[in-house]
Amino acid sequence: MNFWKKLEKPVVGLAPMDGVTDAAFRHMVCKHSKPSVVYTEFVNVEGLARGAMKMLPAFIYEEKERPIVGQIFGVEVESFYKAAVMLCAMGFDGVDINMGCPVNKVAKKGSGAGLIQTPDLAIEIIRAAKRGVADFANGVSLEEAGLHKNIIEACGGDFERREVPVSVKTRIGYNKDIAEEWIKILVEEDPDCICLHGRTLKQMYGGEASWDAIGRAGKIVKDAGIFFLGNGDVGSMEDALGKIEEYGVDGVLVGRAALGNPWFFGGPLPETKNRLDAVTEHCEYFEEVLGEVVPFHTIKKHLAWYCREFDGAREMRMKLMKAEKVQDVKNILQSF
Repeated sequence: MNFWKKLEKPVVGLAPMDGVTDAAFRHMVCKHSKPSVVYTEFVNVEGLARGAMKMLPAFIYEEKERPIVGQIFGVEVESFYKAAVMLCAMGFDGVDINMGCPVNKVAKKGSGAGLIQTPDLAIEIIRAAKRGVADFANGVSLEEAGLHKNIIEACGGDFERREVPVSVKTRIGYNKDIAEEWIKILVEEDPDCICLHGRTLKQMYGGEASWDAIGRAGKIVKDAGIFFLGNGDVGSMEDALGKIEEYGVDGVLVGRAALGNPWFFGGPLPETKNRLDAVTEHCEYFEEVLGEVVPFHTIKKHLAWYCREFDGAREMRMKLMKAEKVQDVKNILQSF
């Protein structure tokens, strides 16, 4: 059931982005083009372990998104175990551990990229997630796994018992580039895939991603027989394919270049009318699937990203930022 071994290369996937890769955005991307693999936004394992239902909309997905990987973050080892069991019960094709988020409120608690500074804890977390996946495949009940009753109810009872791959997404270091040293530690735990972002935590998303560091670390990963992805500053499909060839990675994950461009994985931006039709479609899907559980303002950044490279884009963007509901967006588009 390890889909990583079956993916057609070269792999160009949609990177997980907090507050961005929600169900509506993933729907748009997978309808208008098709990434090799798709990740959800990351979700906190401690909250899931305590039955935080408000986190579950992040895990809404459609069949057309497969292979779909659920990404989780945190520091509590046993909560990773429970979250891995939960993702398996929800039918995800893989479990990914975020060891790369640089945001202060995440890293300062020791999770995300903070785990680069605590390799022993990172190792325990990988082992816990793999144990959760294996136990689920071998028949452990959700109650026996210790899942909260709210989560058990959300998972339902109709699921396929299978052992899905566990992967890690991380960075080249905390304050400085220690990519090779850090990757050697992760490789020892034999995750099914490692994705490496070419910046340190200190860099956040500024400066340039170091693809040289990705290439050096990638050799270690590939020599260990582990699937390896690079991430950072991939601006186009041509750029993605060029980096795959130059740095010897199995594939890349694309983040910011896909914002406002759900056609990224299939071709160039279409004409303006088609793009504005997509704005309406994006809003309608958001309203249908997420509207009752996610505030409308969370979609506004997507509306802004759509507004580029056509006459009147700036003016439309300013109007859309004042919208308070989906009907307001439709009215603005119709007037344009």
